[in-house]
Amino acid sequence: MKETKLWINGQWQDTTESYELTSPYSGEVIAKVAKGSIHNVASAIEGAHKAFQSFKKTTAYERAEILYKVVDIMRGRKEEFAEILALEAGKPLSAGFAEIDRTIATYQFAAEGAKQPMGETVPMDAAPGAGDRIGWTKREPLGVISAITPFNFPFNLVAHKLGPAFAVGNTVVLKPATQTPLSSLVMADIFKEAGLPDGALQIVTGSGSELSDTLVTHPLVKKVTFTGSGKVGLGIKEKVGLRKVTLELGSNAAVIVEPSIPIDKIISRCVNGAFNFAGQVCISLQRIYVHASIVDEFTKAFVAETEKLVVGNPLDRNTDISAMINPGEVARIQEWIEEAKTQGAVVATGGSFTERTLTPTVMTNVTADMKIICQETFAPIVSIVSYETLDDAIRLVNESELGLNAGIYTNVLPDALRAADELQAGAIIINDIPTFRVDNMPYGGVKMSGYGREGIKWAIEEMTDVKFITMKKTF
Repeated sequence: MKETKLWINGQWQDTTESYELTSPYSGEVIAKVAKGSIHNVASAIEGAHKAFQSFKKTTAYERAEILYKVVDIMRGRKEEFAEILALEAGKPLSAGFAEIDRTIATYQFAAEGAKQPMGETVPMDAAPGAGDRIGWTKREPLGVISAITPFNFPFNLVAHKLGPAFAVGNTVVLKPATQTPLSSLVMADIFKEAGLPDGALQIVTGSGSELSDTLVTHPLVKKVTFTGSGKVGLGIKEKVGLRKVTLELGSNAAVIVEPSIPIDKIISRCVNGAFNFAGQVCISLQRIYVHASIVDEFTKAFVAETEKLVVGNPLDRNTDISAMINPGEVARIQEWIEEAKTQGAVVATGGSFTERTLTPTVMTNVTADMKIICQETFAPIVSIVSYETLDDAIRLVNESELGLNAGIYTNVLPDALRAADELQAGAIIINDIPTFRVDNMPYGGVKMSGYGREGIKWAIEEMTDVKFITMKKTF
């Protein structure tokens, strides 16, 4: 059984406490993980602050080269990383390989982004009395960044925090999800091999509830970047004070299907968006609003495609869907489904449980007040809802207090543009599922889905400060 340590100041450090990490699929113990303390977090932050004093002076070229080396190393270890995802996250190998490919691309974008931040000249002579001055801006790194990441994309979401931070010369204290520490810890060795200076990356594993206050409130922390639940995110927002903060808090992503779309062309894609990684994706397709004229045909085709999916061992290459992250989550979604059924919802397919799995589930006859619609399910469950007009569909999508991504399928250009204007979400995906994301696009939500934006270019902006400089040309 693997035993882990903390990564502090470029060295592996023992702890007095640990916890057992179990496989989401089998329940077997796969590692004994070091449980960090508040003292460990403080030490890591202080070490990161010390490392920042020299790391901020490195050139953009040097930082880009480190990130390019990370890319090269990762390309040669894809199989190993996909297996880590299968073991600690229960992610099927096919989905694991896709995540690793995206992670590699994210670090590549970060390497390229290291050379992109630019200042601008300010026309000082446009203001009265300032004609004898020149002015310009530059971007500067913030310092120590606390990064708190979730279990569902433990390589790629970490990359979205480490990549842009290192690209501009920040240092990072990373607290990975309790269930998925192994994927983060392996990155310590990779960054070390790539030439990242000791102390620039600190990794403290353990309980988020015990460690987060120090990660968020320590005076040397200049920014907090968090991906996770809305409840925790709101708590962080209240504590963070004047520090910068980015929060990605999930959603109940919706897509509108207009009658101008050939159903057979989109069913497979919609099923994938609903059930990939057992629906444990922030932009997993959870709500499908289908025009009344095609809803029966769409539902029949969607159910048939769903029933082709294979539920099984994540290490089996034929598996489409495996375990949810823990039995508690299975029990929670089971309660939500049963509650919806008592309120009139119908299970069109799926709904079968084991202690650790839920078969892909399609619900119909749902209403907007049911938890499976109005809250984030984070499970392999999707609801199909009929609507009469596009105005009705847009209203139904917008009724939610969440808004990360939303989508619409239509071949009518004015309708697509109207939806793009009127749907309330951080991103509007036209003629694809709202689960679509590439790693160089801006990504973040409105309403209760978050605050700030990720995506390398936008993350770099949020991980730097703008400094203005002016010089008087004459005395």
